[in-house]
Amino acid sequence: MSPNADGSGGGSRRQSRAGLHARLRARRGELEEAIFARFGDIGHGPGRSDDAEYTQGLRAAVAAAVEYGLTGIERGREASSAPIPSVAVEQAHRAARGGVALGTVLRRYVAGNSLLGEFVAAEADGVPSGALSEVARTQGVLLDRVMEAITAEYRREVERVGRSPGVRRAERVRELLAGASADAAGLGYEIVEAWHVGVIATGAPARQAVRELAGGVDCQLLSVAHGERTEWAWLGGRRRPGGAEIDCLLAVDGAAGVLVAIGEPGQGLDGWRRTHRQAQEALRVALLARHRVTRYADVPLLAAALRDDVLSGSLHELYLAPLERQRDGGASARETLRAYFAAGRNSSSAASALGVSRRTVGDRLGRIEQLLGRPLQTCMAELEVALRLRELGPSASADRATP
Repeated sequence: MSPNADGSGGGSRRQSRAGLHARLRARRGELEEAIFARFGDIGHGPGRSDDAEYTQGLRAAVAAAVEYGLTGIERGREASSAPIPSVAVEQAHRAARGGVALGTVLRRYVAGNSLLGEFVAAEADGVPSGALSEVARTQGVLLDRVMEAITAEYRREVERVGRSPGVRRAERVRELLAGASADAAGLGYEIVEAWHVGVIATGAPARQAVRELAGGVDCQLLSVAHGERTEWAWLGGRRRPGGAEIDCLLAVDGAAGVLVAIGEPGQGLDGWRRTHRQAQEALRVALLARHRVTRYADVPLLAAALRDDVLSGSLHELYLAPLERQRDGGASARETLRAYFAAGRNSSSAASALGVSRRTVGDRLGRIEQLLGRPLQTCMAELEVALRLRELGPSASADRATP
């Protein structure tokens, strides 16, 4: 038998890997979503996490790991010297700080590698056994390298954080958020009798941004680090913050690169917990929209849709997919609806913004109603949320919402 008869020759193997790589890369989005969905069965699932930053980091780590694996299939043994993705290292640090067990982190990598193997098998028609064996060996080498590096980084972060003087304070805050009794001794902050506004700042100078925010209002400040770039904070006082004080918080001109998410005022321990969770939900939107300051009251439906895959997928299917069947893919309909919502649902103002007549706007809205099969008045909120989800990009789209 000739060296290339079973694909064992170097040139033939490279060609086979290249073809396999191309087919897998075409299914990359599908692979990433399958892996991300599988993580829900392996403890601290993304769908149950209240930590928006952790969830986004997990998705970024999945994308980087898939790219790492696909590159290995393309390059073969040459890929064994490729560096571990930096976002995977960052996520290992985040997991260590957030109390996600190392075993959970490693099981996720094993599960992701297993799913990649399933996709390889599904696309293996016509690939010689020699090339498939090389792909399997490469996957094994890369998985070993990743797990070794992640283990070392995780343990290094645990050791580093364990030496930090602020660790006990942050742990007490997490215990209170998780349902522990209202003993806040040592925090230097009144919880039970006070009103609170939860704030989360993320970015390089997050702590400074929180302090500047608190300096603009008369309040107590409770602030703890949540990783290297994120600060959890509460602004507390004896009375409920008024509209002027909330407006002052929203008008903050924070440092460049810092995103601030703000919850709604809440009283006592329950309110302290609730306003923090609201800030977490607002942060989900802020991380995608990149708005400097995001208030929960402005995005509750959007935040809920980002958390709920069924809801986000259904909104797209019910309110955007019918418009996309038009010749222009729904571009004109979406543009009209955005102008209409921005104008407070006033057709004349929308027409002025679009540079068309009021009658044209009316005709377009009527056509949209026909496509949707329902009056706009019955689905305004849903349609606006569906549009805003689409504007947030692929991470919030229905393409990934219903894997």
